[in-house]
Amino acid sequence: MRITELLSNKVAAQNARVVFPEHEEPRIEQAMEKLARDGLCQPICLGDDTDQYAEVLVKTRGMKEGIARRLVTKPLYRAAAMVAAGEADAMVAGAVAPSRRVIEAASMAIGLADGVSVPSSFFLMLFPDERALIFADCAVNVAPDADVLTSIARSSHATGQALLGEARVALLSFSTMKSGAGDSVDVVRQVAERTGFLGPVQGDAALIPEIAQRKGAGAGDANVLIFPSLDAGNIAYKLAVALGGAQALGPILQGFRKPVCDLSRGATVDDIVDATVVTLALS
Repeated sequence: MRITELLSNKVAAQNARVVFPEHEEPRIEQAMEKLARDGLCQPICLGDDTDQYAEVLVKTRGMKEGIARRLVTKPLYRAAAMVAAGEADAMVAGAVAPSRRVIEAASMAIGLADGVSVPSSFFLMLFPDERALIFADCAVNVAPDADVLTSIARSSHATGQALLGEARVALLSFSTMKSGAGDSVDVVRQVAERTGFLGPVQGDAALIPEIAQRKGAGAGDANVLIFPSLDAGNIAYKLAVALGGAQALGPILQGFRKPVCDLSRGATVDDIVDATVVTLALS
């Protein structure tokens, strides 16, 4: 059974409530109808309890009441407040709104999970040979330092466990173990020392057992790939799609207290449905 079927079965059993703040957008409307028809979740629109949404931001996020009331008049903040209030289990947005606005609303209203210092993103990459890999971070953090990359790696490890059952993390670099040097290698090496994850390691050694053995770099069976920069991650996932025939589901945000999805603004109806399923499978 393909991983998409496994994840669909998992989330259907949850019967989660998902708020779509952009529910008037035609693609979102069609995706909501399909999600409901297929029994994957309960798609919901924005609620009308302004007092409750403002109150939860005051109590859980420490906002002043006037600021909270102003924020929940905005669809993204209202949706995020519904999640914070327990009226929704997850939020899916970004078909219209830019990523920074989705992240800002989720950060202020929902907040980050314990031990997470920054939000990040991942793609679930599905390859023609039925391999499934996590690529992170491909959409949010441009030039992570050691602290940020550590947070990305730990969030991605949790994501890998939730989606793939087991997370085998590789911290990618142009250098494998001690074969090279440079500022970017030093950052990756620091993260490896802090987390215990494999790295620094080149992409082929992370994925091919024979090369990993030759270079003394683990088992060569990584399924969670952490890129040293947004340049590397974004380029890699697009090449995997263009040249390797992979399907890229995402970007999905990670590191928040509750599941949040930042859709690509070019997402199709099927993309939105798939991204919603992956987002819900994180919980």
